[in-house]
Amino acid sequence: MSLSKKVRSEFIEYFEKNNHAFVPSSPVVPKDDPTLMFANAGMNQFKDIFLGVGHRSYNRAVNSQKCIRVSGKHNDLEEVGMDTYHHTFFEMLGNWSFGDYFKAEAIEWAWKLLTEVWKLPKERLYATVFGGDKELGLVPDDEAAELWKKVTDIDPAHIRAFGQKDNFWQMADTGPCGPCSEIHIDLTPDQSGGGLVNAGDPRVIEIWNLVFIQFKRNTDGSLEPLPSKHVDTGMGLERICRVIKHLNLLKAGKLTASSNYGTDLFVPIIRHIEEITGCHYGSRRTHLPDRYDSDDTENIVDVACRVIADHVRALTFAIADGAMPSNEGRGYVLRRLLRRAARYGRKLNVTEPFIYKLIPTVVDIMGEAFPELPGKASFVADTIRAEEEGFGRTLDRGIDLFEQAIAKLQAGGTKIFPGEAAFKLYDTFGFPLDLTQLMARERGFSVDDKGFEYLMEQQRERARSAEKSSAAAVHIASDVSLPITDDHEKYTKSTIQGRILGWLKEGQWYDKGSLPEGAQVDLVCDRTCFYAESGGQIGDTGTITGDKSVFVVADTIRVNGNTVLHRGTLTKGLLEAGQTVKLEIDRARRQDIANNHTATHLLQWALRQVLGDHVKQAGSLVRDDYLRFDFTHTKAMTPEEIEKVEALIQEKIDASEPALTTEMSINQALEMGVTALFGEKYGDTVRVIAVGVDSSDHIQQAFSAELCGGTHVKNTANIMDFKIMREESLQTGVRRITARTGRGLRRIMHERYKMIGEMSRTLKVPAEEVASRLETLLEENKKLKKQIQAGPAVDLTGATQQLLDQAIKLGSATVVIGELPAAPVDKLRTQIDWIRKKAPESVVVIGSKDGEKVQLLAAVADGLIGRGLSAGKIIGQIAKIVDGGGGGRDQMAQAGGKNPAKLGEALAQAEKIVREKLT
Repeated sequence: MSLSKKVRSEFIEYFEKNNHAFVPSSPVVPKDDPTLMFANAGMNQFKDIFLGVGHRSYNRAVNSQKCIRVSGKHNDLEEVGMDTYHHTFFEMLGNWSFGDYFKAEAIEWAWKLLTEVWKLPKERLYATVFGGDKELGLVPDDEAAELWKKVTDIDPAHIRAFGQKDNFWQMADTGPCGPCSEIHIDLTPDQSGGGLVNAGDPRVIEIWNLVFIQFKRNTDGSLEPLPSKHVDTGMGLERICRVIKHLNLLKAGKLTASSNYGTDLFVPIIRHIEEITGCHYGSRRTHLPDRYDSDDTENIVDVACRVIADHVRALTFAIADGAMPSNEGRGYVLRRLLRRAARYGRKLNVTEPFIYKLIPTVVDIMGEAFPELPGKASFVADTIRAEEEGFGRTLDRGIDLFEQAIAKLQAGGTKIFPGEAAFKLYDTFGFPLDLTQLMARERGFSVDDKGFEYLMEQQRERARSAEKSSAAAVHIASDVSLPITDDHEKYTKSTIQGRILGWLKEGQWYDKGSLPEGAQVDLVCDRTCFYAESGGQIGDTGTITGDKSVFVVADTIRVNGNTVLHRGTLTKGLLEAGQTVKLEIDRARRQDIANNHTATHLLQWALRQVLGDHVKQAGSLVRDDYLRFDFTHTKAMTPEEIEKVEALIQEKIDASEPALTTEMSINQALEMGVTALFGEKYGDTVRVIAVGVDSSDHIQQAFSAELCGGTHVKNTANIMDFKIMREESLQTGVRRITARTGRGLRRIMHERYKMIGEMSRTLKVPAEEVASRLETLLEENKKLKKQIQAGPAVDLTGATQQLLDQAIKLGSATVVIGELPAAPVDKLRTQIDWIRKKAPESVVVIGSKDGEKVQLLAAVADGLIGRGLSAGKIIGQIAKIVDGGGGGRDQMAQAGGKNPAKLGEALAQAEKIVREKLT
């Protein structure tokens, strides 16, 4: 058994023997926390317990949690590769107490595991405790300090007190918090590192953090004791494996540097990188430093190997758990990691996709502990390969641009890489800013981040201005304050009485007077049943009527969060501010929209069934006539996959499944597994659409349950029919489906049946034979095009033989120069090849006229190039004579021209050039 497997299993078994329930790792992509990009600590899946809103059937837990840290205060990305112990992905071994045991047991068990099970030398271990903070009103954790002396045999001199920064934990500015006690180990050969505890020295490192959650911080900063106290501990598997291996080597008399990358969690990956690249990692040398300078060219191979080995682990787990590379959110983090690793591949002289080849090795190492990996290996590899291929097309050009910019800066003596260049690398070549920053640091430059951000904001502003949504077209003067619209009945009523509060026209607000017939304005009422454009769903249309007036609503828009604008035209009569009116939506259109919106939910469910759990919504548009759904997937769907998706959805439609709409707290919804969009901001109360159940008590049994604020059907039977009209690529890793349902589908199908009927009559075949007849016609057309492109059959054999018979001998060289009849250029090349076979040491220059065009071709034998002849140079000179241009290599070149009258002059010039070189 490998060391990492042994350590992981011993940790879990140790706490299981102490009555802890083993809890499998939660996905690295959080399923129940849309605010969290990646799981970054073992406590993430237990956060609801610490917040007092969740509970479990156990009060003691142990696990090994998959973690990724690439953002916020835990962002280690810049350090990864530059030293031997930072990572983006790592495993966090942890044990928890939820209102059960507390400090004494946590300290005692930790000490016994380290010293009795893993046999770590006690004299090398140090414990830190919280020393208090007078300014914050925090008292020292004397209890923990005394317990270390009481329940362990640690050297009392090895117990050290530190401040809030190192030894006080809190989840956020408010909420659960408490002191922590860390265990550090001295890895110096002579055990002289006691003074380096918490000093950031890689030879004396923290290996375990015991957090004692005993307080709640209030909004005023004060602390109050929690009714239930908890324990949350964390120990990095990579780090403890490094420590155990290092101490074993020291015990064996082998003095070596300590490195996480020297453990069996990384060594097989690095060996695989060596096989692919032909490079050798530093572990094959006698000395391996703890940290590398960015300009240390001797060790750049080591840095590259570590970056790639680390990043491929993060990518493997993230993609296997459902994240996909994209241009937003966590998807962009993956894209940054991938592109960073690909660029380091260039440092190892690898220009082809290669990162995907490492996936099987990662799975071999981690698949037993995380059984979800093996089944996802091929999908992960396909995803990464597609990303590598996409970025590979621009990576080298981007590097060239970077080098050109650096050369200019060096010539000018400045050390700041311009924001404009960084933005171009991002916008044109796909270089994340941190990749440009890394490349600049390696060359001793810094990047003008502010200049980059300014250009990014300009681009965002342009994008906002270019949005085609009607809401983006609303102009409101800066001094205008709009009233609030009550639209809470938009889901339940199609007609409502309201009062006109005023209208917007050309950015100005009017709440007095009247509107004349023909006026086009944005009308605001005190209440409405119209749904305003939101969440990808278009706004309602309908009418607003008075006693003798009709205002036709063409669109409904929400502005300023709580004002609903009814955009339209007063087609009859007058309307006055303060007037009572009847608001009525277009019911049939609303039903069509509801059909399409519920269908998008069914579509996401079906795509996940057919393609896999990696499918995530990346955007949507819900209209009355069609729906559009963007989703994460790396390749085009096959016709069979599309048919399966359609069949699954139609099956649910035909089954008349209930579609429940209900409201609940956000925490309750997430606990039930309701799908939420990452990055979306939700209120305390959310709206849930659950398909397949008719009661909120059974939401967990729904086959589709999503947070959604749109309008939906009450039963899938309302949708009637579903058909995918188009499946296409939107960007790398994101596909787009356009589909139709109900009346919209029936309209388009009627039009297509009509079209097929017309084609049937035109082609004079039955409708069922239209497709085969079209295939026949297309094939015939293809053959005719080839014949036309090939031109009339021309026999050049006699003319070519005549040119060869008239060849000039200049020493050992045969010079063939002359004109051939008009023919396609490939046939002219064939004649040159024939001449060269007959006369291997030859110079051939051929011209051909075809109407107002001229073709020139030249070929020079390899043996004559050394005497100063070049086909490219000959063609370059004579092409000008016929008003043309072209070129090529020394051996072969061609050109076209527009002056056939001067072909003879051009060929004569060619002969002159050849004679000058060979005589």
